[in-house]
Amino acid sequence: MRDDLRPYWVKKLYIGFRKWYAEYFLAAECDSLGPYHTIMKPWYVSISGNNISIGRCFTAIGEPGARVELGVWGREAGQGRIEIGDCCLMSPGSRMSASDEIVLGDGVMLAHGAYVTDCDWHTVYDRMVRTDPAPVHIGRNVWLGDSSTVLKGVTIGENSVVAARAVVTRDVPANVIVAGNPAKVVKELDPQREFHTRMDYFADPAGLEQFFDAVDRQVLQGNSFWRWALSLVYPLSRRGQ
Repeated sequence: MRDDLRPYWVKKLYIGFRKWYAEYFLAAECDSLGPYHTIMKPWYVSISGNNISIGRCFTAIGEPGARVELGVWGREAGQGRIEIGDCCLMSPGSRMSASDEIVLGDGVMLAHGAYVTDCDWHTVYDRMVRTDPAPVHIGRNVWLGDSSTVLKGVTIGENSVVAARAVVTRDVPANVIVAGNPAKVVKELDPQREFHTRMDYFADPAGLEQFFDAVDRQVLQGNSFWRWALSLVYPLSRRGQ
């Protein structure tokens, strides 16, 4: 990873703009967006539909070719909901599409390209008819791996892990790892061992913000505005950094 050449004050301006953008555009699309959110490149995050609520310390990472998407398309106007607990993570390309109900517990992590839906959206023979949705409930501290899919009617117990590219079609108990298509239990986790979760990481969100601000101030304090500006217009100048 190359060094961040931005002066401290430039990064502070960027973070401030990023937060303003999320509060102005994305929060307006939610019933609630909790405090201490970190939405990276929020212009690549799409939120649409009714009844979307997001807890505190939400992290989303949008990228140009891998947008984060949250959408509710209820069967009737005003119906359907997505509820996201505290300290959840949505990585680039992760998506949730709700017809009736998707609920994520605290600390749930969606890896790159993970997809959660509570509906098949179309029948096999009549592509104009929506199939019967069934709620999806994902427990605390669940980890959905890279490009995994969770389909309608599924409940996943707390602490469980869905392996990369797995397709979950039925309920998953707590404290297991599932893999494959359709996903099956391949390993049991020890519930007696201590789990270190995103809830632990964000136990003191204000203190965490202050810590990273102090790190930025120390690491970036010697950076020159003109050196950084040159790197933008002449990227080869970054060689050796």
